[in-house]
Formats: sequence, structure tokens, C-alpha cells
Amino acid sequence: MVMYTAKLSLAVLSYLNATDLCLAACVWDTLGNDELLWQSLCKASWGEVSVYNHWLDQPKFSYKRLYLLLDEASLTFNGDPFIGMDYLIGHNLVEDDPFEIAQFLHSTKRLHPDKRREFLDKRRDILEHLVQLQDFENLFLPTALRQFFSEVSAPDERGSYLTEMMEKFSERYCRCNPNLGLSKDTIFILCFSLIMLSVDLCSPHVKNKMSKREFIRNTRRAAQEVQDELAGHLYDNIYLVGHVAMAQKAMADQAQYRIVT
Repeated sequence: MVMYTAKLSLAVLSYLNATDLCLAACVWDTLGNDELLWQSLCKASWGEVSVYNHWLDQPKFSYKRLYLLLDEASLTFNGDPFIGMDYLIGHNLVEDDPFEIAQFLHSTKRLHPDKRREFLDKRRDILEHLVQLQDFENLFLPTALRQFFSEVSAPDERGSYLTEMMEKFSERYCRCNPNLGLSKDTIFILCFSLIMLSVDLCSPHVKNKMSKREFIRNTRRAAQEVQDELAGHLYDNIYLVGHVAMAQKAMADQAQYRIVT
């Protein structure tokens, strides 16, 4: 009977977040500090962390302590991403390796998008690995862009960082879709066309919206290998689904740049 009561209690506690679980530990010390519960919380918040591979065999290892360290690191990162990363590396939570850092960034949603972008803007070597972790197989180009920008926030303005992002994205997209029939240079052109179209259609400051015919004509001029039918489908997707990047939508709202047709 006691065993079933303990199992039931663990099942109930598994629905608690870290704060509530700490409070529960004040009443049920053994259950509230259960390693499986804290392991689940760690993996749910930080899917891939270097420490998982080399801390487990330490005699005083505790997932609760690890959670608190990772939580502190994430809060620090959201204040200053470079100090936060130094904290992660200094406490042996993440190895000082571009791929390991990319895996950490890829697997956690606890980091503020603006701080991730600020960090990646300075660490282009990590951006390369982060893009390679993306899977765009069989995704329509605008859908793939939305997925990409949900992982790597778009910059607030056009510049070398956005250009490099689109270059790496285009290469990865073509690699995931080898039978696409379009070169990475063409995908690169289409990416910027879709970003600019998103701005044009979403901005309340642009009164004369680009028409589908105009978009097809402009696309034909910029990328001759793109069929008019594909260009039309691209336009329809942006028109019906919306912008491809939240940062670009913010720029549209502020009318920082427009499309002139």
C-alpha cells in the first residue's frame, strides 16, 4: 500500500514546475527531491547540454542542483549573453566548443530571442552549426523560413548578419531537399524576396501593396529559373499565412524600409 501511495505521489508531483517542486520538498523531502522528477525538468528545459555526458558519474551529482545551475545560467544569459555563456562554460555545464554550444542553443527555449541573436551575431562559427541542426526536408520555402526564424531570430535591420544567415539557410535548405531543382543562389534570392514581400504586405504604412502579378514579374527578373506558378504559390503563402519573420514584421510596423514597385 505504501509503495502505491509513493507512486501516486510521484505521479502528482510530476506535474509541478521547479518552484512548486521545491515547495513540495519542504513537506515531502524524499519525494520532492526525487532524481527522476528533477531529471525530467532538466531535460524538458534544456534538451542537450554537455554536462549530461560527464556529470552523471560524479558521486555527489544531483539533477536538482543541476537544474538550479542551468536556471541561473539562463537568467544570466538573458541579462548578458556573453557573461551567461562564460557562466555555462566556467561551471562545466557546456563545453567550450562551437558544436556543443550550438546544441545547447538549439535545445532550449529558456533563452530570450534577442539575446540569442546578439550572441550569434558575434559568434558566426556557432551559427554555422546551429543551421546544420535544422531539418527542412519537404518543407515549403516560406514554412522553412518561419521555422528557421523561430530558431534564429532575424536581425532588426538588413546587414551582413542577415545576409550570412540567408546564405547558410539557403545551403542547408538545398541540402535537405536535393531534388528541389533550384540552386542555393536562387533560394537565397527567393528568401530576400519573401522577407521584403512580408514587409510590404504586413506594414500598415505601405499603402500600395505589391500585387501577385508584380511579385511574379519581379521574381522572374531576379531568378529566371523560378517558374511563374511557384512564384504565385509563394505570394499566396505570404498573403494568407503572414510574414516569415517576427523581427521583419516589427520592422514593417515601424516602416524602416519599404518596397517600391
